[in-house]
Amino acid sequence: MIALGSDHAGYDLKQEVIAYLKEKGVEYKDFGTHSKYSCDYPDFGEAAARAVASGECDRGILICGTGIGISMAANKVRGIRCANCSDCYSAEMSRRHNDANMLAIGARVVGGGLALKMVEVFLNTGFEGGRHDRRVKKIMDIEGR
Repeated sequence: MIALGSDHAGYDLKQEVIAYLKEKGVEYKDFGTHSKYSCDYPDFGEAAARAVASGECDRGILICGTGIGISMAANKVRGIRCANCSDCYSAEMSRRHNDANMLAIGARVVGGGLALKMVEVFLNTGFEGGRHDRRVKKIMDIEGR
């Protein structure tokens, strides 16, 4: 199950992501926003992040104008490793080396085609583990200090 969240700037791209997930048969839960009316991205970033952190959803995809604000909000939730990416290589490496559990995308930064390719890469790339386990653990240990 994939958690989705966006603000008004990311609404249209989120609809494209939803269509992609439906086409691929991937289950999702949309935490809003549900319109193009001006709203605050932290509300939707936090809601989706809490669903991932609790285990209700396996991973999450967040979208705002740049991806920056919504990723910052998500990363305040304990257990979240949200990567704001603008290219497929970063989306891939966020999974392989950082075990990112959320992907943030800037709707005003990347087009729909690239965004959907990033979603595909993010959802289909596994964590390599090994030497990266130690580094991810160190990232997560920061939360406890």
